[in-house]
Amino acid sequence: MSEFAWMSRRHALAGTVAVAGLAACGRKLPEARKVGFSDTGLAKLEADLKANVAKGQPPGLVALVARGGQTHIWPVGAMTLESKPPVHRDTIFRLASMTKPITSVAAMMLIEDGKLKLDEPIDRLAPELANRRVLRRMDGPLDDTVPAARPITLEDVLSFRLGWGIDFNPEAPFVKASAELPGFGMPNPAAPYSPDSWMKAMGALPLQAQPGERWLYTAGSNLLGVLVARASGRPLEAFFQERILGPLGMKDTAFHCPPEKKDRLITGYMNQDGRLVPFEPYNDMFLKAPSFPAGDSGLVSTADDYGAFAKFMFTGLAPDGTRLLSDASLKAMTANRLTPEQMKDGEMILGAGRGWGLGLGVQVATSPSGVQPGAYGWDGGFGTSWFNDPAKGLSAILLTQRVFDSPDPPPVHKDFWRDAYGALG
Repeated sequence: MSEFAWMSRRHALAGTVAVAGLAACGRKLPEARKVGFSDTGLAKLEADLKANVAKGQPPGLVALVARGGQTHIWPVGAMTLESKPPVHRDTIFRLASMTKPITSVAAMMLIEDGKLKLDEPIDRLAPELANRRVLRRMDGPLDDTVPAARPITLEDVLSFRLGWGIDFNPEAPFVKASAELPGFGMPNPAAPYSPDSWMKAMGALPLQAQPGERWLYTAGSNLLGVLVARASGRPLEAFFQERILGPLGMKDTAFHCPPEKKDRLITGYMNQDGRLVPFEPYNDMFLKAPSFPAGDSGLVSTADDYGAFAKFMFTGLAPDGTRLLSDASLKAMTANRLTPEQMKDGEMILGAGRGWGLGLGVQVATSPSGVQPGAYGWDGGFGTSWFNDPAKGLSAILLTQRVFDSPDPPPVHKDFWRDAYGALG
């Protein structure tokens, strides 16, 4: 799912690992949620988590399943390969691309506020990107371009059809020119950009494809974060805190891990020649606030925090009953917007049978690991995954820091997705 293929290809090309529906009617809790989970199913889920950790793949994790009023959380394993200290329920993980749905919720809130419009060209808030030129060929010279057929709209940005994204051809002039820009490679909190300087750099590049033409990953969420900040008049991190994180009680979710929480930030690992090694230098990059808060990949969080976000995505409500987002916005976010051709074109990253809504993946056909049509969510290349299945009333979150390095997901994730369904009562 999501970034597996991207990370595998980037590893092969660059010599290093890189990261990467059907809406519930009226967004009411379905009757199925009253059923809950089976004891035998939960026991198998827990046993499989422990078996994977016993193999050191990963060294530690926190898993969560929720349905109706039931939430089950398993902290398993250790913070490091050295088996100490143990993982706890409040262990902090780097979310990578599980940041994207939160950025998209922020944009949908501003649409409801009247400060953004889905069908409006982004030129008003992003004058740097007006009058775009488009490469004749994605692998062509940067000056071999044609005019864009139309401006980029906000829907293009949210649906990742804006014309910019990951290209796996290391020799393409665009790939070389964009290699150090956030949104075209591995998450990098140390990137020396501000939102304005990033926009200036983007404005100097042509589009790789015409707006609306292709699904391309992952720069759209970084552009979206800048648009949210400009439309709201608030830094992205401040808007997140005021409108999403604070109201949902997501107290450990932020664009960096502060010093007082450092000991709770789990060590990340990557596979190297068949064994896990620390994911350096990225382990320490999340310990200070970035100059560019990356809307595509920048957040750290916990299972409880992301569980609160997953629950919110079913209803649009804060824990106190305050409505934060309308049913209509949630339905728009979680409906597939891609054509079959665009899904096929993006399958290396999307995975089989998955499309894209407004800022997250939408399952169109049953996945090889049993995730059902209508489920939505997304994964993070540092080793995290989440889906909601509105028909089943199920949320499933698995947080590890074992980097995805293959188009085939690590066994712990595949086991967890299957077991989450198998645990339904």
